[in-house]
Amino acid sequence: MVFERDGSFVTSWGEGMFTRPHGLTLGFDETLYCADDDGHCIRKCTLDGQLLMTIGTPGKPSPRHSGQPFNRPTKVAFDPKTGALYISDGYGNARVHKYSAEGKHLFSWGEYGTDPGQFNLVHSICTDRDGKVYVADRENHRVQIFDEMGNYLSQWNNLHRPCGLHIEGELAYIGQLPTHLAVNADYPNIGACVSIHDLTSRRLAKLGDVRLGEEPGQFTAPHGLAVDSHGDIYVGEVSWSAYGRMLDSPRTARCFRKLVKIS
Repeated sequence: MVFERDGSFVTSWGEGMFTRPHGLTLGFDETLYCADDDGHCIRKCTLDGQLLMTIGTPGKPSPRHSGQPFNRPTKVAFDPKTGALYISDGYGNARVHKYSAEGKHLFSWGEYGTDPGQFNLVHSICTDRDGKVYVADRENHRVQIFDEMGNYLSQWNNLHRPCGLHIEGELAYIGQLPTHLAVNADYPNIGACVSIHDLTSRRLAKLGDVRLGEEPGQFTAPHGLAVDSHGDIYVGEVSWSAYGRMLDSPRTARCFRKLVKIS
């Protein structure tokens, strides 16, 4: 779906193409890369929806937990030096795959676990200007950082289910989910926020209330996010499974919001 900056609807495309589009990334050449979660593939499209390239075989996943691409991939990022692709393969695998810009598989890394370099749901991925790779290791409550060869460098902790991940310049934006557990569902300060960090991991700001909700200043479940050239933040939220289904009565909550940078 395409909107103006004021939220006015422009157009939509992809009906009959996507199964469950999960992560959308704007390429260097003004193309869009979409990780089709349940379609088990990555599609490169023009901004008006023309299909340019498909990586993977649509509808034919690799064996679950095999480490082979793809089983429910989640996001695409780019090597700023070469244009190579990093693909987080996170719901059915615990891997990051690196592909050439032409779609050739180069190598992969990662396995299940909690040690450095291991993953427990690879949910999002991005790179900084130097080419370091940042991975939202969601259920390990951390962001891990690697070099362009997949070697572990460091990790950021003290996060709650980091889900959305975006780097713009020298700032990292992290969308954090609330708990899905009944035992701590009423705890304050547990996810449902967007935090902003410098690239040393120092937290500069935290957006969101102490409790999740739909009021201004609150979030329900920040799942994906992006920042535009004006510094405005766009946050996509999980409106049903993480929030709406638990309401009395259950209903679909709002799922997209914009926060405007005040200069």
